[in-house]
Amino acid sequence: MEFLKFSQDLAPYFDTINREWISDMFVLEPIDEKVISKPQQYIINRGGYIWFARHPELGIVGTCALMKKADGVFELTKMGVSSHARGLKVGEKLLSFVLSKAEVIAYSTLFLLTNQKCKAAIHLYEKQGFVHDQDILDQFGKAYARCDVAMRYQRKRAQK
Repeated sequence: MEFLKFSQDLAPYFDTINREWISDMFVLEPIDEKVISKPQQYIINRGGYIWFARHPELGIVGTCALMKKADGVFELTKMGVSSHARGLKVGEKLLSFVLSKAEVIAYSTLFLLTNQKCKAAIHLYEKQGFVHDQDILDQFGKAYARCDVAMRYQRKRAQK
């Protein structure tokens, strides 16, 4: 698996992959349409980051973004894997990669918003160090009608 930084030629994958998973489980909301159709404008130009997972045989199969919400505050968002690549641990590898990149970004808060229906994703987030957080839900959860779960990343402590 190879991970690629955002470039304008990869933007269509950001739209396609996210449109697929969101439409499969939910209804695309206006905020989704804006962000996935114009990632340069809504994520990159505002100080955020986007990465893609490229499988050696299948090509671009996953994407994930860190959207800057304020100085030091980032939302892990629009993480999706193409349906034809599910079961290959793409999401797990992509999340680990993005979290390693987040460690070099000056942030005080890293959070995500999701829905109880996304049980497998929530389990993955918990395994990677995210914890449920009511304050994050209260502060940021209203951005999406479907949001009923908010989680904050707890940096992993070095082993002594």
